[in-house]
Amino acid sequence: MAKIHWIPKKQESYPGQPMVPGAQHDVDFMVKDSKRFADGGGWGYAEFEYDAASDTFRPGTLDDKPPQANDAKCGVACHTIAQKRDYVFTEYAHR
Repeated sequence: MAKIHWIPKKQESYPGQPMVPGAQHDVDFMVKDSKRFADGGGWGYAEFEYDAASDTFRPGTLDDKPPQANDAKCGVACHTIAQKRDYVFTEYAHR
């Protein structure tokens, strides 16, 4: 799974001034593989911070907020509260 995070901004010119995507913040990935990522609830996690000045991405580091280490423990620590949903926060609409 991939998730793109945008910094929300108010769209002043639209009726009701809704919140819309503003500047890109980062991209997160979750990969399901119970053998490779047994210590992460079967999930591997990756996060890439977007740098607008250079229009590039870089791997997340321990200096980022939230800090990102190079193992599954960092991602699973945040996702433990969604353990009953297979560690996934996203709720998909009925189709």
